[in-house]
Amino acid sequence: MKPGIHPAYEPVVFRDSASGTEFLTRSTMTSDKTVVWEDGDTYPVVDVEISSASHPFYTGTARVLDTAGRVEKFQRRYGAR
Repeated sequence: MKPGIHPAYEPVVFRDSASGTEFLTRSTMTSDKTVVWEDGDTYPVVDVEISSASHPFYTGTARVLDTAGRVEKFQRRYGAR
């Protein structure tokens, strides 16, 4: 890789604003806000609206749509044409 053209890839804390869960990972994102992590070091924190801790697909609270009812409704509207 060419030196000087890539963003810094450093540890960052992502905080889920919906559930309050925090994840320490590496990223190129930066922030002016910081947080003291469990290990005592200070890391930049990026607030996200949704993550795997609060997304319905990952938490198992996803709603299943009635697809059979939708197909029947479509057939009633457009099937006879």
